[in-house]
Amino acid sequence: MSERRLTVAIAALAIVGLAIAGYLTWVHYSGAKPLCLASGACERVQGSRYSRVAGVPVALVGIVGYASVLGSLAIRGDPGRFATALLAFAGFGFSAYLTYRELFTIDAICQWCVASAVVMTAIAVLAAVRVWRLPAPAQTYRAGGR
Repeated sequence: MSERRLTVAIAALAIVGLAIAGYLTWVHYSGAKPLCLASGACERVQGSRYSRVAGVPVALVGIVGYASVLGSLAIRGDPGRFATALLAFAGFGFSAYLTYRELFTIDAICQWCVASAVVMTAIAVLAAVRVWRLPAPAQTYRAGGR
């Protein structure tokens, strides 16, 4: 897969992530009940103490994270690739932590949170591929075999 295709795929996923996080942020601030396949599970997760970090809704943190990933794609070269990967791995780690809390502390699974975690995982995988596919730096040799 070319770097251009990887970048477009990451951007598309980040937009999907923004939509999910945007919806959950709207749910949080509007007081609406989230659409949920499992009766009450999303409400339990959204109402838990783990739905905020330092008073900020986790969904709003998600908006900032996905927007940052999108912004990092505009940075050219190695710095941009590494910034995207760093943000993606941070998002993946945070998603893994929140999924752990859903499974073992809250005892409820929010489909929107799972969808966001899957999106961030896919972004992290693609960002890693994008970094690992970097061309090897040209080696310079000095005269005299050194």
